[in-house]
Amino acid sequence: MGYSHRLTPTPAGWARLARWCVWVEPAAAGPSAVPPAAAASLESRWQQAVNAALASWAEELVIVRVTDPAQAQVLVRRQRPPLRELGGRLRASHGRASLQVLEVQRAGRWRLEPRVEVLISPGQRQLAIQATALHELGHAFGLWGHSDDPADALAAVPGRQPVLALTARDRATLRWLQAQPSRFGQPLPAPAAAPAAAPVPVQP
Repeated sequence: MGYSHRLTPTPAGWARLARWCVWVEPAAAGPSAVPPAAAASLESRWQQAVNAALASWAEELVIVRVTDPAQAQVLVRRQRPPLRELGGRLRASHGRASLQVLEVQRAGRWRLEPRVEVLISPGQRQLAIQATALHELGHAFGLWGHSDDPADALAAVPGRQPVLALTARDRATLRWLQAQPSRFGQPLPAPAAAPAAAPVPVQP
């Protein structure tokens, strides 16, 4: 059960880790273009939705929240993704995940890690933000592909109602991924300062 056959590995193999460090953009400091009370409400709504989505994935994964983005493999930003040209037309979206494969130094050892930037637009209803975050975080945690069932969190085409929880198919696919052999997180024999791959955008 699941949709593992619809997933695509990264250029360096399956992007899975035993533990994921996640940085979530904090509330903005300083002046805002909207009244302070409205800005605080928008930020609170976004934070609550992203936290709820992370809690769903934390039922299956070890997720550690960090305050230093340099320590994170997943960075979640409160930002609408820029328009992207597809088929000769500009397409807007509420969320996007972009992957880099990097060689990083942790505790004195060089390791291969995924680094994913997740953009989640704040300009949605709270439940829509949560559904968008749930979907894009699935990509961030290694599910680089889409389900053909609109009821799944990683559906290619969402249904009428926002998906706010992982389905049995989502969980089965993630567990399959976590069981695959992977180079990610393993010590490397020699350091390399440059990224091992360019950013790979994945359609939301």
